[in-house]
Amino acid sequence: MSRASPQPDVRAGAAGMRFAVCATRWNPEIVEHLVTGAVAALHASGAAIEPVRHCAGVFELGPLCARVARKGGIDGIVALGCLIRGDTDHYALLASEVTRALGILAMEGATSPHPLAVAFGVLACDTPEQARERADPARLNKGAEAALACIEQVHALRSAHAEVEGG
Repeated sequence: MSRASPQPDVRAGAAGMRFAVCATRWNPEIVEHLVTGAVAALHASGAAIEPVRHCAGVFELGPLCARVARKGGIDGIVALGCLIRGDTDHYALLASEVTRALGILAMEGATSPHPLAVAFGVLACDTPEQARERADPARLNKGAEAALACIEQVHALRSAHAEVEGG
């Protein structure tokens, strides 16, 4: 596990920004820690947050986030979930699909007239212990990390949009 991931640069804060948090209900003991971390990080940065939306599992996460994006009125979406490897290929299929779906949404959002950031906060772990470590509020909390990355991406997209639009 990488413990030396770059820390998001959110010195500009998130005042005036609005975010949606979308999370799965699968592996709730892990995902709720991710949600708590993401919401706390967004609040601490001064962001407005819509009510957290939940879906059944990671396969459903991409479509939920796409629907939330289409509704509009937000600057970023933090997508949260947890996959733990099992004895079949189901894990690999789901990990691939959620990555693909959220990646497509991130590309569409980045190039839309009102840029939208999408942060990937889906854990893909070999063991429950690895998942707990990554969601631990006192340690790594990848939910908070995804929220901060989303704020940074909003700033980056706004800057790039202004350059493209000539302003």
